[in-house]
Parts: sequence; structure tokens; C-alpha cells
Amino acid sequence: MLTKEKVLESIKDLPNEFSLDEIVEKLFFLEKIEIGLQQVKEGKTVSHAKAKKKMQKWLK
Repeated sequence: MLTKEKVLESIKDLPNEFSLDEIVEKLFFLEKIEIGLQQVKEGKTVSHAKAKKKMQKWLK
């Protein structure tokens, strides 16, 4: 989950003028990073070998 501090820090990095799409995209990206980091902490990861095996069917 995002925190207010992370959101505010993210907004500070934007230029003085920006579109709503840009801020939504940035916040969405930050949220996905936070979710991924939480999954790592919880051990919800897949090894490189398993990921490669799962993706083989798509890469053919």
C-alpha cells in the first residue's frame, strides 16, 4: 500500500505542469512496486528457472 509520504515525494518530482494522466500513471507504477516488494517480503516469489519454464509456451 502506498503511504502519503511516498505519494507526496512522487508529486514533488513532477514538473510544475503535468497532466492528470501522468500523475495517475506514476502513482499506479509506484503502487505496483510496493505490491511487488510486499510479495518479496512474504516469500511470494518464483525462481528464475520456474518463471522461464512458465514463459516458454509464450516465447515459442
